[in-house]
Amino acid sequence: MAVENDTQVSEFIFLGFSSLPNHPIFLFVAFLAAYLAIVMGNLMILILVLVDSCLHSPMYFFLCHLSCLDICVSTVVLPMMLINLLHPQNTISYKECLAQVFFLIGFSGCEPALMAIMAYDRYAAICRPLHYSLLMNKRVCIQLASATWIWGFLDSVVYTALASQLSFCGVNQIPHIFCDFPPLLKIACSDTRVNELTSHIISLFVGLGPFLFIILSYVCILASVLRIRSKGGRRKAFSTCASHVIVVILCLGNGFLNYNRPSAGYSLEIDTLVSAMFCIVAPMLNPLIYSLRNKEVKGALRKVLKKWTD
Repeated sequence: MAVENDTQVSEFIFLGFSSLPNHPIFLFVAFLAAYLAIVMGNLMILILVLVDSCLHSPMYFFLCHLSCLDICVSTVVLPMMLINLLHPQNTISYKECLAQVFFLIGFSGCEPALMAIMAYDRYAAICRPLHYSLLMNKRVCIQLASATWIWGFLDSVVYTALASQLSFCGVNQIPHIFCDFPPLLKIACSDTRVNELTSHIISLFVGLGPFLFIILSYVCILASVLRIRSKGGRRKAFSTCASHVIVVILCLGNGFLNYNRPSAGYSLEIDTLVSAMFCIVAPMLNPLIYSLRNKEVKGALRKVLKKWTD
């Protein structure tokens, strides 16, 4: 068996499916339906923003990036899960596992920073309306969006470097449904205290920093909205933020649970549920949240459907 960095393993076996009902065809259909829903829902957002000039604004520009991230996160995980559901051994090679860790953490690491930028966009629109076109011009939006991708993949480089240094001493059974950094720590035979400490510090920095920025932004937004005299004006201001707040709670909450839960004390079933929420449920719900609660998106969807049916 090939030796990779003294790991003494060339492939890993996923044990997470053993905690699920013994109906692989049913699970295959369910996960395939979820993946198609994620791809089609987020592609719908991308197409609507592209074809409708009413949606050519910074808020929807960043929403497109969120849709791309949702598609990428699910694509890193779900196709391999679908293959393994039809394969009795549920395996992945060592190099493929590290690649999955790299891209999964890279894409998911972009989301907190993107959420913070979307909160800043709402702050600029509500608290600084006269300077909004200057604060959020096209050049600034492109720079901010680029920074989120760099932010996420710098985080990913550190995690993947830590994962590549782990030794497994022949143990190749991962108590999970895909390759991620916390499950690899569980089966490593080398001392993982430094890896765990570094992981918690980085994840808190990557997640907590943007979260605190989001909180600060919404404190300023709330203060500005409360100064609006008309109830209609306050309602309109709150409605423009509601979808973003729901997505922040969903994405950052799931991300925090996935990367900061204790290494012991959780069953395989709980780990599987949390990971499914992180990689399947959140990306599938985001397009629904923004489309169902947003009049502009619903209006754009009606326009497109009308053109296609005429």
